[in-house]
Amino acid sequence: MPHESTTEQPAPERHVFVYGTLRRGGSNDITRLRPAPRLVGTARLRGVLYGLGPYPGMRLEGHGEDDPPVIGEVYAVSEALERQLDVIEGLRLDLPAQDLDEYAKRDVVVEVGGQPVECFMYEIHPRFAEATARLLHGDWFQVVPPQQAELTEVELDVQTVETLSHHVK
Repeated sequence: MPHESTTEQPAPERHVFVYGTLRRGGSNDITRLRPAPRLVGTARLRGVLYGLGPYPGMRLEGHGEDDPPVIGEVYAVSEALERQLDVIEGLRLDLPAQDLDEYAKRDVVVEVGGQPVECFMYEIHPRFAEATARLLHGDWFQVVPPQQAELTEVELDVQTVETLSHHVK
């Protein structure tokens, strides 16, 4: 009788494309979250970047042929970290996406090191972008440079992020 392994296989990693405050050095730097993400590389994605005050929003539609792509980073994330990102971006975990949500999670394919990588990203709802400044360069860090000060590592779990998000909104 063959011996069956009872070790649980880890959930497959998902990839996220981040283009604003979640980029390394941004105010919501993804590398400060736990469980830690793994940097896959930098990428560019066709779309339009909008300045929404302290953070950007990206639309996948509406870009012109000559518009520069949006610059971002791709990270491999665990299911637990993906849930934290959903909370940070204001997605309601207990409800399906609605027209009232500021962001919607979208599946995209980007190229990292010459290889296609399937990712999810957070796209701003059109009504939040229509009256805001369109950023013609596609790079949020040209508006708000990455933080130069040394970042202290902050460990945030899902419960902490959910608690914080209820106080912020």
